[in-house]
Amino acid sequence: MKKDKLKILACPANEGGCAYYRVILPCNKLQELHSDEVEVRMDFNPLGWDKDAMQAKGDGKPILLKDFTPENLEWADVVFHQNIHNFGGNYTFELMHRAAVMGKLTHYDNDDLLTDLYTGHRLFGAYKDNNLAELTKRIYAVVDIVSVTQRKFAERIADYVGRALVIIKNAIDFNLPCWNEPKLKAPKKKLTRIGWVGGIHHEEDVKEFPGVAMGVNARAGAENVHWGWYGRPPMPINEQTGKPEPDWQQDVWDNYQKYLSKGIRHRNFQVYGALPAEHYGKMYTNIDIAIAPLQMNNFNDSKSEIKVAECGRYGVPLIASNVGCYDETIINGETGYLIDSSNPQKDWIRILTKCIKDPKHVKEMGQNLKTIVDKHFDINKNVYGRIELYREIMDVKAKAQHKTKDAIIDDGNNGKYSGSEL
Repeated sequence: MKKDKLKILACPANEGGCAYYRVILPCNKLQELHSDEVEVRMDFNPLGWDKDAMQAKGDGKPILLKDFTPENLEWADVVFHQNIHNFGGNYTFELMHRAAVMGKLTHYDNDDLLTDLYTGHRLFGAYKDNNLAELTKRIYAVVDIVSVTQRKFAERIADYVGRALVIIKNAIDFNLPCWNEPKLKAPKKKLTRIGWVGGIHHEEDVKEFPGVAMGVNARAGAENVHWGWYGRPPMPINEQTGKPEPDWQQDVWDNYQKYLSKGIRHRNFQVYGALPAEHYGKMYTNIDIAIAPLQMNNFNDSKSEIKVAECGRYGVPLIASNVGCYDETIINGETGYLIDSSNPQKDWIRILTKCIKDPKHVKEMGQNLKTIVDKHFDINKNVYGRIELYREIMDVKAKAQHKTKDAIIDDGNNGKYSGSEL
């Protein structure tokens, strides 16, 4: 007998890159590829809060949960939310709590380590002032499913999770044109293009790299290297004057350029603009070797290997700090190189110089990584696992009659986290 369609209410925290990869893309793919089994609704404000006041509508007094049942929440079987909503932590908790009270299957995805943010992160003050670490733990405790991107992250939060804890790897829609474009040819035959692609929260990470580019230029020859720093946001326009006006993101990128390019005498580097998520892949068409210097802290050590998927799609090997879960896919000399987490400058310089002088080796590593990425990181191949996950947890939940700990999937690790990896 055919089961009824699963009705999934997808509630992205915003329209940024994290929300795109963790909620928007997978839910759109479920609807596109498996519409016979699921129906998806996308709602950025399922509680109907006032967007300007960023609070519940009314005369300034919060509307009690029992007095307000939004239509989409009533409709859904599954309520899927992620990270901290743009409306803040209270909105995030209220949404998950309300869905749980209504008996929905609640899925909370967390691709950032909100429980242990490092002090150098630009949002550390906001997280601390709003007590987001404790609030996140409360959400972990009340929802049916908590999903994260990798095993170290799962281990760090396992004690806070009340029911199922699963690992869902980041994946990319390799059907998009931007992931199927031809590689751009280097302007010179012996030129190696080294690229760093970064978001807006890597101010401490780039401090691990000063002097490396200068050292590589000296050993490999500046004429044989092009450094590309990818991701600078466009300059905002002042609505009143109509002229460009720098904001804090421009300051961040000024610092990025200062640290990444420190000591370079020959201007063999260029800063490239940011692209939206659906066009992100284009940046890798102009890169031969990708780099990912990272500071060692619990936050970074819990990050996903999305960069592996991005550069691997274009046959670009990755040289990265041995932080996070890069060691699951990067094997020294086969798919890239891992630098010790202390980020010794001499190792960065030695390995990058070696690769620049051996382009055949670089190409072989890139093709090895591409084989892995095409098999394991294509969302078109693995998104169906989410339907199986929801069905499985719903069955377990029904049998357990909502007993908190009975809903954990045990993989032999004493219930710390599930063995489910999607």
